[in-house]
Amino acid sequence: MEPNAHGDPSDQSDSGTDLTNESLSGVSAIATNFRHNHQIRISPIRLIDQNDEMIGIVPTNEALKRAQDAGLDLVEVAPTARPPVCKILDFGKWKYQQAKKEDKARAHSRGGQLKEVKFKTVKIGEHDLQIKVNHAKQFLSEGNKVQFTLQFRGREIAHSELGYDIFKRIKEQLFFVSKIEQDAKLMGKRINMVLMPDHKDPNKFKNAEGEIVIPTQTAGPAPRFANRPGDRLNIPAPRTASAGAAGSAPTAAPQGPKN
Repeated sequence: MEPNAHGDPSDQSDSGTDLTNESLSGVSAIATNFRHNHQIRISPIRLIDQNDEMIGIVPTNEALKRAQDAGLDLVEVAPTARPPVCKILDFGKWKYQQAKKEDKARAHSRGGQLKEVKFKTVKIGEHDLQIKVNHAKQFLSEGNKVQFTLQFRGREIAHSELGYDIFKRIKEQLFFVSKIEQDAKLMGKRINMVLMPDHKDPNKFKNAEGEIVIPTQTAGPAPRFANRPGDRLNIPAPRTASAGAAGSAPTAAPQGPKN
């Protein structure tokens, strides 16, 4: 092993020649294992200084001295070029930035999927609701659509307005990071809603006092059983006594035969 410019031992393997690594998801990852400092064996090299100025072709030892004098590292950024291209920079900082780019590229590759957040009952606590909303916010930030599904249990279906109220609160909490693709809709014994990623500027929703005001979200259609019994069977509603009095005068009772 040979010490690098900072006095630390460094690996002499040729793994730095690989420009990209294949990640588990099948997305080309950004390489962070470029040779640097005394790992660079080829001389001369084409040098770019810390100010992004092209110095030209110089001996490797001279380039290393320039990097040491600047308190930085010499990194081989284009190993397949002839001569190789090296740049003077902070290798630790540069490696961190490359890793962040890789994470962003991986997140982008996961985007466009349909994630699902399920509610097994309308009886959900505020804390549990907030956890599910945070999960949905994470999915949306990754570029995914989110489908919310609320399943009614037993006679809960008779109070479907409670489910619509939960979805209204979700839309309000995710207003600035989403938009509605499919609004809350009752399907059998469950309500479905789909939100897609969006980014809204909160400053555009400030009132005269400077407070952020979220537009009122609709709770959904009327409850399923709001109609009177028999409406769907075309059975006429019974007439009340008052309705009969208002419509026509009562008929006289028939009289018996006269004596």
